[in-house]
Amino acid sequence: MLKIIGKATSINVRKVLWTCVELGLPFEREEWAEQHAALNPNRMVPVLVDADFVLWESNAICRYLCNRDGGQALLPLDARERALVEQWMDWQATELNNAWRYAFMALVRHSPAHGDPALVAASVDGWNRHMGLLDAQLGTTGAWVTGSGFTLADVVLGLSANRWLMTPMNRPDYPHLTSWLERLGQREGFRLHGRNGIP
Repeated sequence: MLKIIGKATSINVRKVLWTCVELGLPFEREEWAEQHAALNPNRMVPVLVDADFVLWESNAICRYLCNRDGGQALLPLDARERALVEQWMDWQATELNNAWRYAFMALVRHSPAHGDPALVAASVDGWNRHMGLLDAQLGTTGAWVTGSGFTLADVVLGLSANRWLMTPMNRPDYPHLTSWLERLGQREGFRLHGRNGIP
């Protein structure tokens, strides 16, 4: 059985847990402990253990699970369709994450190192602007992030949208994003892991 190491509240661990639900894969989740440090030189979660194979980095794990278990609906075989899914996954991991980091650390984690009001405001503005890009994309596709079918792009960005909604800050009204979140709420994986188990 697959073993997923990391706390269930971690946004990156939840990517993997949700992907497993979508693929119907049984798994065990184990809390991070000091003995796991040898599995990931970055000492971060999640870590996937599949028999004698160890993998870290959440997006890489999600891709691996789709490739391993016939998840072509989540990660298409067609080169162009797959590239679009991976484009939005990479955008989430780089551009979007960098936009929200300062605001999240200040407003949710209450980090003393992130207390500059101007930097918080700039981060909130950048975060909202990036979510506006996602809203525009959803307005174009009319359904899911890359088109008419649900993919891994929806998993990783669904978790990001949940974090955006749960952070105490001012947000624009993004109607396409709101409709998309309602569609996500109909999926078992999102109900279990996308909203931290909140129905």
